[in-house]
Amino acid sequence: MKVRGIRGANSVRENTREAIHEATRELIKAVMKENDIDVENIASIFLTATPDLNADFPAYAVRKLGFTSVPLLCATEIDVPGAMKSLIRLLIHVNTDLSQDEIRHVYLGGTAKLRPDLIGE
Repeated sequence: MKVRGIRGANSVRENTREAIHEATRELIKAVMKENDIDVENIASIFLTATPDLNADFPAYAVRKLGFTSVPLLCATEIDVPGAMKSLIRLLIHVNTDLSQDEIRHVYLGGTAKLRPDLIGE
């Protein structure tokens, strides 16, 4: 097995704890399903939120899914003028037999335009 990085993003409907948790859970579940990931094979997860999302930490939603032993880290995205707002992004480091080309990056809620090169658009 090798350690691979998997990227993803999701939009958040409003700056509330519930909306941040909902978008984060949806994203984590989609990445895990698309790449057939077992929690035991996750080395770490790095999550970011755009500066307008400060009602709660996205990592808290991941912990509530049962990821109690996975190292998690949250940060704020750089506030670039004109950049998309209300986004959760993640980078999951996972031990896998998948090649780089087999990794399926997941962009939900209108975020596909962030990285069309990763999702084949």
